[in-house]
Amino acid sequence: MKWLHKDLLDVTQLSKSEAMSLFDTAAHFQEINQRPVKKVPTLKGRSVVLFFAEPSTRTKVSFDVAAKRLSADSFSLSKSMSSLTKGETLKDTVLTLQAMAPDCIVLRHWSSGASKFIADRLDCAVINAGDGRHAHPTQALLDSFTMFQEWGDLTGKTVLILGDIKHSRVARSNVILLNKLGVNVRMCAPRTLLPHTVRSWPCEVYSDLSEAVKGVNAVMCLRLQLERQKDGLLPNLREYAQTFGLSQRHIDLADKDVRIMHPGPMNRGVEISSDLADSAQSLVLDQVANGVSMRMALLFLYMTRKGMEEE
Repeated sequence: MKWLHKDLLDVTQLSKSEAMSLFDTAAHFQEINQRPVKKVPTLKGRSVVLFFAEPSTRTKVSFDVAAKRLSADSFSLSKSMSSLTKGETLKDTVLTLQAMAPDCIVLRHWSSGASKFIADRLDCAVINAGDGRHAHPTQALLDSFTMFQEWGDLTGKTVLILGDIKHSRVARSNVILLNKLGVNVRMCAPRTLLPHTVRSWPCEVYSDLSEAVKGVNAVMCLRLQLERQKDGLLPNLREYAQTFGLSQRHIDLADKDVRIMHPGPMNRGVEISSDLADSAQSLVLDQVANGVSMRMALLFLYMTRKGMEEE
């Protein structure tokens, strides 16, 4: 297929058919990831810069692994290693990177809209790996792909997103994409951890976890962003864990084949019990594995787009 997008900034750019094409492409690369030798020459001679101005384990490493398995040259840059620490602007930093002629820049940044800001100024592809509280499109894609691998058609499924929604770019991207795929989305969180605009989101909002979890096909827990606790949004972690931490008594109210998800990193015993995180119902490690396959698909499509247009 011809891929028409230069950049991936938000899942709002993608149609349902494009998301499904990404699932098909990721499934192809999933097979490669299961081989004894996990490397193909697909992107040989192409280069990708991983520019992470915020900490990351899963996203950064999976993009790096994805690039290397496609034989692309990957170069990592963090805020502490860049001239941002010397007062250089983001614009000048990325223009400097573009002068080195990469085919793609994967950006994580603390500022919402940072990826669009640089995409508007660069000729190479830009993939948003998380910008402020705004969006995390690759996480939403791998989450939906993981569910697609479990169920096939997602239409009519019910997914509960649980936890710190106020600060979560993952929640925002997942709500948008899951709705496009025909999923009924529920949300559950303390009122202090809900965005003030949440009532306008295409989802049902709950304050009682025992009600929210009834009959759901999957529960996606979110990291409680402990760095925000200085804002006084919660009385204490023990109360949060007792009221909104996912436990077996909640899972007993869900669909009998319910699946459990978490984008990581997990605060065990706070957002989710260790028993559930490690249970047969858990898709947490599947999400990590599928993250490599999905990011291989994204790098392939966005880094070969010009060539595909010429064919």
